[in-house]
Amino acid sequence: MIEDLHYPGHLESLMELLRTLPGVGKRAAERMVLAMLKWDTEKQSTFGRLMLELHENVISCPECGAIAEAGKRCPVCGDSGRDRSCLCVVEDPQQIFAVEKSGTYHGLYHVLGGRLSPLSGNNGENMTTEKLLERASRPECREVILALGADVEGRATAVFLAELLKKCDVRVSQPALGLPAGAGIGYADGATIAAALAGRKEF
Repeated sequence: MIEDLHYPGHLESLMELLRTLPGVGKRAAERMVLAMLKWDTEKQSTFGRLMLELHENVISCPECGAIAEAGKRCPVCGDSGRDRSCLCVVEDPQQIFAVEKSGTYHGLYHVLGGRLSPLSGNNGENMTTEKLLERASRPECREVILALGADVEGRATAVFLAELLKKCDVRVSQPALGLPAGAGIGYADGATIAAALAGRKEF
């Protein structure tokens, strides 16, 4: 019996890389790599090409920070029918998809790109605060919804932003209680998000 039996180094490296993805453990990474090993050459080549071209073809929307095709604004910012008087601030781009599924919000979005976390040494250096203030200061903007979750870090970030937004002539509101904290917003069902936005209140 071989006591230290392991996969070839190339497969081990690929498994280790996949394990850095959210929710992918050792067994899941192993299954993925072994499945890829069974792909034909054309499928493997297509996968490799798409990965190589990822940063070239997918960017952050220059207006709101959402996911967009290179050289274009995101579908929401590019939609002339959206209500431009309202900005919904979220932490990550994927949370936009969750809010859109509720079917009740028709305004614009702003991706903050982070949150305050003093205990982790994160003081918001990566947050797109200046861009938010610039957008909130535009004449057409009348309300900013801080949809950042109800955990400690989300609340701290919301309080920080609400203070900054006092210099802008806008209503600052927050969704009703019940909206999942942080990244959990992305897993909430449409009805929960719709109810939270419909019942939003002044911050």
